[in-house]
Amino acid sequence: KFKQPASRFALTGVFVAQTAGGVRVAVTGAGNGVFRHQGLEAALAKSFTPEAAAAVKIDAADLNSDIHGSAAYRANLISVLTQRAVARALGKS
Repeated sequence: KFKQPASRFALTGVFVAQTAGGVRVAVTGAGNGVFRHQGLEAALAKSFTPEAAAAVKIDAADLNSDIHGSAAYRANLISVLTQRAVARALGKS
């Protein structure tokens, strides 16, 4: 989770889970409500590595943009936070 400095609410947050049923990636704070990112899920299902997450292009078209961060900034945060979450899950943090 990357906190917005004034409110301390999540500017963008990412949840990553790898289970026997597959990989799930949920994103909050970046769009209109919480959503799953299917592109990241597909990439991580093939290779659960930070590099696989980094290779996914995050489309900023439907993301929030305000004084705290542009849609492009939030797209970058989704990528970076996903890479960090995967690294932590693999014990690489």
